[in-house]
Amino acid sequence: MIRFGSVMLICLAISAGVPVGAVGQTAKDLVGSWTLVSAVTEKDGAKSDIFGATAKGVLVFDAHGRYTFINPELPKFVANNRKAGTPDENKMVIAGTLSHFGTYNVDEADRSFTFHIECSTYPNWNNTTQRRAFSITGTELTYTDPNASAGGRATVIWRRAD
Repeated sequence: MIRFGSVMLICLAISAGVPVGAVGQTAKDLVGSWTLVSAVTEKDGAKSDIFGATAKGVLVFDAHGRYTFINPELPKFVANNRKAGTPDENKMVIAGTLSHFGTYNVDEADRSFTFHIECSTYPNWNNTTQRRAFSITGTELTYTDPNASAGGRATVIWRRAD
């Protein structure tokens, strides 16, 4: 009977498109490349998609505990020279991007990971640690940031790229 139940669970997982044995809450499950789906911040009861409906970004976790995060959805500069941006162009770049890199570790029991940020385009995050509660369902990684860089609480969704 136990064997039959196991076979049924495997069949259900395969038919649902879920990899057999995929729990989606371990350090190994995070390893790989992820593309940004959305980043929604909630502050004072109001929600906003902080990088817009067409947000682009990449999050990469390697198997050795290093990560990189970049959100590069930026306007082109009219002068075609990064040092000759107008005040408005420069403001859009600062407000429209967030990147950081460093190391990470996973607390599987707590279903969280911690970024150990070495450097960020938001300098207030340099040399800080930030914990994120996360879950992986199928090919989607969702985590929450209780202290988003623009204020409030962010829910960020990524889709596996590899």
